[in-house]
Amino acid sequence: MMKDSEILVALVDNTGKITGYSEKMLAHLRGDLHLAFSLMIIRRKDYCIEYLLQRRALHKYHSGGLWANTCCSHPLPDENIQVAARRRLFEELGISEFLNMSHIGQIQYKYQLDNNMIEHELDKILVTEVESVHWQQNSDEVMEVRWWSEKEVLQQLSNKPDIFAAWFPKVFEHTRNNIP
Repeated sequence: MMKDSEILVALVDNTGKITGYSEKMLAHLRGDLHLAFSLMIIRRKDYCIEYLLQRRALHKYHSGGLWANTCCSHPLPDENIQVAARRRLFEELGISEFLNMSHIGQIQYKYQLDNNMIEHELDKILVTEVESVHWQQNSDEVMEVRWWSEKEVLQQLSNKPDIFAAWFPKVFEHTRNNIP
């Protein structure tokens, strides 16, 4: 796996057109708008939808210890979103099985984060539905993984929103409203 200082992210304009590349950490320090993806794995159980969420490792460069969607990251130069999502799903959660991902739109946001980072992303949202999936989390990336019912996510967003990464409420709402 590459070091954060070696990873390039695609800088984009508001339409999603790539305008150049920047080192990942620099883009987050400057708050450059860049391309990202968020993947949500869901399952239907007992007439409700459950979401597989991960809690980011404490030592991540931002948002450590916070709950977020199943997987989120950035495509490498010349890497499409689904290939990037499969790559990071394996790197973070050890999931190697082929998952059929649906692209359900995109959102844009800008949040001031810890460690002087700014998350300014054009985020392509992917969802995949499974009956079951086996994971083996990479402790360098993830400290906890578990299924959350939609009701539980909504309750925690209302009662304890600070346990989630800044972008999660927007990703969750978009996913919830666009599940195929």
